[in-house]
Amino acid sequence: TPEHSPTIVRADRRDAVMIKTLARGFRWQALLDGRKYTTIEDLGRREQISPSYVSRVIRLTFLAPDIVEAILNGTQPRLLDTKSLLKPFPPEWNAQKRHFGFDPSDD
Repeated sequence: TPEHSPTIVRADRRDAVMIKTLARGFRWQALLDGRKYTTIEDLGRREQISPSYVSRVIRLTFLAPDIVEAILNGTQPRLLDTKSLLKPFPPEWNAQKRHFGFDPSDD
């Protein structure tokens, strides 16, 4: 039957922690943009989180849109996880895709 075809059914690889971390980064950036908080230090103090962690999470707002989309859809490369996302990554989008293990033919 079609619902059992491996070409149609695939494992759901959405990573709730990674999605929550991405969402948090965009929310925190919006709070800074909206002047709810004036600095990352202020935001970190109010959220009771270290400013260094806040900056690493906010940096996720600079990810290539298709990387964000892949994470939200659960189609990210298997080795991409929250820990690797929070480490330094290149600013240029195609370099990010290579860095995180996306298929180079998608460039």
